[in-house]
Amino acid sequence: MLDVSKIRKDFPMLQNSKTEEANLIYFDNAATTFKPQTVVDAINRYNSKKTTNIHRGDYALSYQISEEYEKARLTVAKFINADAKEIVFTSGATASLNLVAFGYGRKFLKQGDVILMSVAEHASNILPWFTTAKAVGAIIEYIQLTDEGELTIGNFIKAMHDGVKVVSVSHVTNVMGFIAPIKQMAKIAHQFKAIICVDGAQSVPHIMTNVKEWDIDFLSFSAHKMCGPTGVGVLFGKYRLLEEMDALHLGGGSNARFDIAGNILLKNPPVKFEAGTPAIDAVLGLQKAIDYLDGIGMEEIEKYEHSLRIYFMEQLVKLPNFHIYNPHAPTGIITFNVEKIFAQDVAVFLSSKGIAVRAGDHCAKLLVNLLGVSDTVRASINFYNTKNEIDCFIEACKEITLEKCIDLYL
Repeated sequence: MLDVSKIRKDFPMLQNSKTEEANLIYFDNAATTFKPQTVVDAINRYNSKKTTNIHRGDYALSYQISEEYEKARLTVAKFINADAKEIVFTSGATASLNLVAFGYGRKFLKQGDVILMSVAEHASNILPWFTTAKAVGAIIEYIQLTDEGELTIGNFIKAMHDGVKVVSVSHVTNVMGFIAPIKQMAKIAHQFKAIICVDGAQSVPHIMTNVKEWDIDFLSFSAHKMCGPTGVGVLFGKYRLLEEMDALHLGGGSNARFDIAGNILLKNPPVKFEAGTPAIDAVLGLQKAIDYLDGIGMEEIEKYEHSLRIYFMEQLVKLPNFHIYNPHAPTGIITFNVEKIFAQDVAVFLSSKGIAVRAGDHCAKLLVNLLGVSDTVRASINFYNTKNEIDCFIEACKEITLEKCIDLYL
């Protein structure tokens, strides 16, 4: 079992006793996560002692940072069991998903082709495919979910047919918190000659990821949801697909040559997708975040977070007038409402008690068709959270009334 008290000492946001944030109980980890000191130090080191651009400087410091940058790519590749040449650095999972939808989808999809998704997807996975479908005349279809929002292999099989050319789904959805059977889905999708694109924003930080074993075609995720910095993410793509698809941005570093007649020769992946100066400090921070997670062990993280989830649910189900939408999900995402109280008012009340949760549609607006409500409260845990914090959350929830929520605005 993790030594959480020791782990919490690694995070400045949990240690600065002179700020209000020190007393913050943070259950908004699905939105972003705190950063360990090693990540902060890596970013500060680059900006205070090692600032230079990469790949194009004929001097020692530029060469050194270029080497560190490419070592970070190797670290990411090892973390998800990929090859380094299959790792593209982007600005985040959103940019990665857009790159697949536009760089691959617009190039290879045609009139009548089907893109298969679910209504539980985040806007970052849905909207690029909406736009691509309109541009090429493709069709969006949806996998039926269970009443609790789980994507089962049985329902996926029912949804698959010869017209499906792209399957694009979250490994773990950001509201319902269920784990999709990605390995089985990939095998079936490939039998129908479709590709599978996986949004791993909520899964890569919490469970072991193995893109080769799963045989998926694309995987997107963000650093800031896995104790890394904002502004950097990853697109994994099978190399042959990266070779075939188009780059969305062109500029310095991505091309081998171009001439006055407009002829352009792009470099090989992943560099052809990384035009311009990247977020160098953020990439170096991502490397340290992965080192930190590896140091703890992803299996240990998954086991601990699952135990926290079980404890959380055991306490939450005892509260009257609380409706939990995903009581059987295995991950640290817990979605609920309080009867007759607006979700945002619940979140504001909890904030008055020093507890951070998220309320709203969580960028998953199509879920209204499943849940019957547009707004919910979401609590999401990480490996640095504790049972004591859950106890404090439950005690605060016991105090929630409509009258007390109204009083906060008066």
